[in-house]
Formats: sequence, C-alpha cells, structure tokens
Amino acid sequence: MPAQEAPTRRGLLIILSSPSGAGKTTLARRLLAADPQVSFSVSATTRPPRPGEVDGREYHFVTRDEFMAMVELGDLLEHAEVFGNLYGSPRVPIERSMAQGRDTLFDIDWQGGQQIRNSPLGREVVSIFILPPSMAELERRLKARAQDSEEVIAGRMGRAMDETSHWAEYDYVLVNRDLDETEAKVRHIVEVERLRRDRQPWLTDFVRGLAREFQEGVG
Repeated sequence: MPAQEAPTRRGLLIILSSPSGAGKTTLARRLLAADPQVSFSVSATTRPPRPGEVDGREYHFVTRDEFMAMVELGDLLEHAEVFGNLYGSPRVPIERSMAQGRDTLFDIDWQGGQQIRNSPLGREVVSIFILPPSMAELERRLKARAQDSEEVIAGRMGRAMDETSHWAEYDYVLVNRDLDETEAKVRHIVEVERLRRDRQPWLTDFVRGLAREFQEGVG
C-alpha cells in the first residue's frame, strides 16, 4: 500500500521584536490577517488600556499584584518590565496552540524574546527583528501615532538604540523601509521555517512507509 501519513507538526513560536515605532505591531496584525494558521499571544500587562483597546484582545490588563502572582505560579512563559509597566506571555494557551499545530505570534521586546529562546520551547522559535530605516524616521512615526506625550516619546527614542543593539541575537533581521515589502518577507520566512525537516516529525514515519512499500513490491 502507498505510504500515506497525515502531515502534522508542532506549532512555531514566531517572535517579532523592534524598537517602538519600527513597525512590528502593524506587521503582526497583517500576518494574523493573512495567515489563519497563526494565533496572537495576548500578553498580560500592568499598563492602563489606551483608547480603543479591549481587555483580552490587545492585552490582558491586570494589576501589579495579579501579575506577580502569575510569575510566582510559573504561569508566564516570559515577562519583562518596560517603561515602568510589566508585560508577560501566559504559558498555557501557547502550549495548547503548539500541540494543535498552530503557530503563535509574539509582539515582544528583546528581553521577552531572549527568555522564550532560552526556555524549554526555544527549539520551536523563529525570531525576527525589525529595524527602522533611520532614527529620524523612527521619531517621525512615534510622533505620528499621537498616542504618547513628548516625554514618553523621548524615552522611547532613548531606549531604541538599546533595543537595536540586540539585533544579532535574532534569526532574521529586516529593515522596514516599505511596509508591504517587509510584510512579504515576514510571510516568506514563516512559510520556509514550516518546511524545515526538523519541524515535520511526520516525515520519519512517512519515509519508513516508503521503504515498506518498496519492500512489498511497487505496483
């Protein structure tokens, strides 16, 4: 009988990182809209919601005490403090998605990405760092969002070079000169990573089936 096995794989953990304003959040939204195999990891955070944000959609908004309880219980795959607020990725939904063969997308900074890469799930990580075309363009984008005060924007600019200094820790690095082109590259990276041999455990049994088919006689 012909060798036939249902293709199965564990889900990827796709990490997108960048200095604030370089485009990772927009790229994350585009990837989610274009690829039904990808789910977004909704982080827990202690920062207050911005206008239009919904609890459970953009973030799980929690108190600092609630967040620290999650840390103590080991309920977060990664966590970090950014601009005085705590952020973290709930572990259980991530592991559930991986077991179902679904990919999980993380819009997180280098600290969170480092923790996930060093975790027991690090083997499934695909990390992508997004660079701005220039610091002047980064500042323009931050101001154009009209979400933060001048003081906060200055803080984000000050942090940008620290973020950027970690670019070499990532598997892929893209300069976001054109959003459409960068999106296409991100989608291509994900497609290629899914095809890697070590991400397709079903192939071992499939090849064994081919060998049995040959031994039994083809045709």
